Amino acid sequence: MSKKANSKKQPLRGMRILVGRARHQAGALSAELRQLGATVIEIPFIEIRKPRSFQPLDAALKNLSTYHWLILTSVNGVEAMWERMEKRNLPNSALEHLHVAAIGPATRKAIERRGGKVGVVPKEYVAESVVRSLKRKVKGKRVLLVRAKVARDVIPQELRRFGAHVDVVEAYETVVPQSSRRRLQAALKQAGKRPHVVTFTSSSTVRNFVELLGMGKRERVASLAGIRMASIGPVTSATLREIGLPVDIAAGEFTIPGLVAAIAQSVVARL
Repeated sequence: MSKKANSKKQPLRGMRILVGRARHQAGALSAELRQLGATVIEIPFIEIRKPRSFQPLDAALKNLSTYHWLILTSVNGVEAMWERMEKRNLPNSALEHLHVAAIGPATRKAIERRGGKVGVVPKEYVAESVVRSLKRKVKGKRVLLVRAKVARDVIPQELRRFGAHVDVVEAYETVVPQSSRRRLQAALKQAGKRPHVVTFTSSSTVRNFVELLGMGKRERVASLAGIRMASIGPVTSATLREIGLPVDIAAGEFTIPGLVAAIAQSVVARL
């Protein structure tokens, strides 16, 4: 195979790309990048943990019959919710009366794998688009939003403005994996191993990345010189800019395949 043909098939050959997703979720992104020839460095910027108490989630599950809508905003939320349903011996039939909204295709697939049915997936996979999809459907309705402990309040605030009664329930929390600190700092210092691109798949990965670096803004900018920042979507991009990091690559479609495509297109454009 000629070099030209190989570069078309594997446009990321010779590129080192740092993937900071939670350890159990890095596989899909890493696999797609490797398929395009990249050398993947996996150092999680985020760790998923159980909430301190499942009482609020359990109470909501006990009262599922009182809700009209269920909104799930991540695969982690789906997994946590169904695990609690299994613990409480709640069958999928307990959800049959609900209208279910998923923030994007990955969340929808996770729900469907568990045997649930999704009625709404917004055109853009961000909170604002969820609100636009539901604002005319929730007046006077009870809505259950299952999400992380710390998350943006766009969905509950806006849906309440449109007349919904929204209960927000914590299903999991995200923390900084301290074991990644040394690995990240070492990877950035070794010339032959420094990543060419760092991927960010949520605002939490951005904030945790900065915390793991443990540097002031000026030192951080210097240490990341020549490394390109790749963002999965507008909220993540806004967080990058907020902390003083550039958005060198932005996904057109706010999904893992969309992020991979944007990185590949960016590399090809620079050749």
